[in-house]
Amino acid sequence: MTERAVCVIGTGLIGGSLMRAAEKSGRAVWGTSASDATAAEARADGFDVTTDTDDALRRAAEADALVVLAVPLPVLPAVLQRVDAVAPTVRLTDAVSVKVAVADAVARHAPRARFVGGHPMAGTSESGWAAGTAELFVDAAWVVAADDGLDLDVWRDVAELAWACGARVVPAAADEHDLAVARVSHLPHLLAAVLAAVGAGGEDALPLALAAGSFADGTRVAGTRPELVLAMCEGNRDALLGAVDDALGRLGAMRGALASTGGLTATVFAGHAARERWAAARTPKGVRASLTTRAPLAALRAIGRRGSVVTGWKA
Repeated sequence: MTERAVCVIGTGLIGGSLMRAAEKSGRAVWGTSASDATAAEARADGFDVTTDTDDALRRAAEADALVVLAVPLPVLPAVLQRVDAVAPTVRLTDAVSVKVAVADAVARHAPRARFVGGHPMAGTSESGWAAGTAELFVDAAWVVAADDGLDLDVWRDVAELAWACGARVVPAAADEHDLAVARVSHLPHLLAAVLAAVGAGGEDALPLALAAGSFADGTRVAGTRPELVLAMCEGNRDALLGAVDDALGRLGAMRGALASTGGLTATVFAGHAARERWAAARTPKGVRASLTTRAPLAALRAIGRRGSVVTGWKA
């Protein structure tokens, strides 16, 4: 069976890496960029990238390709309007870091598209086409939205694209995804920003001169382009507020203990235990799934809630 072709709208770090990985897996792939310079850079590397989104979407409709939206959330409505105008019933997914807001935008601006949301949990603090690599998604979690009513044929397409890129498929409801990434992705960006600002605070240059591994690790994502962080975090405002409140509560309790008794036992041990749980979760159980059961999407959501991943289809 011929693997489904892929059209990528947006060729920054994620979109550019996706193009490279899809091509490496043997798929036909083309894409677009909003930047003439980026499109030229991608073409110089041998990839079919232009700035003509309408033409790329027409090609996708004619080829029955899977379209992947890899653009920042603030520009998504404009792109979806072109989808609705040019390829209204196209197979559609995305690589945006929030899922409820994207699903709402699709329902509003491209309601006829066969949409299944996606989010590869991979990235670096670098950005742009040049930062991309075909190996970015290897062994990474790739969330595939599993809300009731989604097109199962497109769900299969998105899962198989994730596998082709070397990722592990994690099914999740859109709202559950947003709550989870608020804690493990978006909050860390904000804490990294705070830590970087605290380290650089004041006029004394000594703290930054002494900063080494722990400071570098803790502030790595603070090197991400600020506009990308803003789009990601502000786009998940409601879920992120809950995560921030949890963090503030823990910081407040830690400060109270430090001020009253000088002890940090509860904070340090709780953090160490949580880190150990994360390390254990890095090797999740693989499950073969079926899309032909009575309630396949509910079954898929249950797999994700258990911390397992979908590795293939049942015979």
